[in-house]
Amino acid sequence: MSLTLYVDFARWYAHLRSVVAGEPDLVPVAKGNGYGFTVRGLARAAGSIGVDCVAVGSADDAAAVLGEFPGEVVVLGCAADGDPGAAVPRSEQGRVIYTAASLEAASQLADRRLIVDCRSSLLRQGIDESEIGELRHVLGGRRVEGFSLHLPIDRPAGSDPVGETARWVERLSEAGFEVPVMYVSHLERAEIEGLGKAFPGTRFRPRVGTRLWLGDRRALCAAATVLQSFPIRRGDRIGYRQDRSAHDGWLVVVSGGTAHGVGLEAPKTLRGLGPRVRALARYGLASANRVRSPFSWEGRKQWFAEPPHMLVSMLLFPRRVEPPWAGAELMAELRHTATSFDRVVAM
Repeated sequence: MSLTLYVDFARWYAHLRSVVAGEPDLVPVAKGNGYGFTVRGLARAAGSIGVDCVAVGSADDAAAVLGEFPGEVVVLGCAADGDPGAAVPRSEQGRVIYTAASLEAASQLADRRLIVDCRSSLLRQGIDESEIGELRHVLGGRRVEGFSLHLPIDRPAGSDPVGETARWVERLSEAGFEVPVMYVSHLERAEIEGLGKAFPGTRFRPRVGTRLWLGDRRALCAAATVLQSFPIRRGDRIGYRQDRSAHDGWLVVVSGGTAHGVGLEAPKTLRGLGPRVRALARYGLASANRVRSPFSWEGRKQWFAEPPHMLVSMLLFPRRVEPPWAGAELMAELRHTATSFDRVVAM
């Protein structure tokens, strides 16, 4: 049994190359679950599209990809204590660049290649503008590889990510820092080019993940294998919780459960009346134990019979539908950033 990610690799690689062609200084981001491909898989892909640097989430990820990717590896996360580079072989330390998101981290990483993260309006991490002077003291004149800004995705009225980036470059330069590279996120190509013209001594490098790896969804298809399918009658008890079936139908068991990420959903920001109404409708159905699954058969998403199990999901099909047979596959609409597939297969 398996939850499978099918990939049209010719189309996928064509998309990757087109993105890199339009963003020549791009740094691919391969973190977390590797967007469903695994971090190692993305490192191999990055090595084949001609980029010189990738960004990963942790030092452990860096150690894992150094054998898959020949260029530099930026570690986006910073360990709270201990030696963040302990997982990386000494012979490979020269290819790894660590990120310091605080003064303490900058001190801790004193003997490593270093990027300093600047606190943006995202307010997630990074040094504050008021700490620039103290950063000079902490670094003791040591040159850093560059600085970075993780910018918000949405742009409400009054936001100015380009101006925010420019202000940081100006403040750092005024404080006596060289800014050879500024790593940025969620800026358009024209905006990056404008910054490059305004600050010719700084190379602006966009870190890109979702738009690169998942930008052409027609190259990707997720599917779950049907394990069993059998009829049930109204009133039959189902699953771990033994709730009764509300109608006659078919119970279909498919591969893919919570261990794969099925059924996991991140909170969403709702704006406008329409999205709020739809969310209320979903909550109302959920209160009656009616939840749509991500699995589709004959073009329609089917209902969960009960919450997903660890490795499988139980679905309740209506009686009028001809059920799938064991071994068939159901298309699955899944969040790639939260899904661990059993296998990745060329299609």
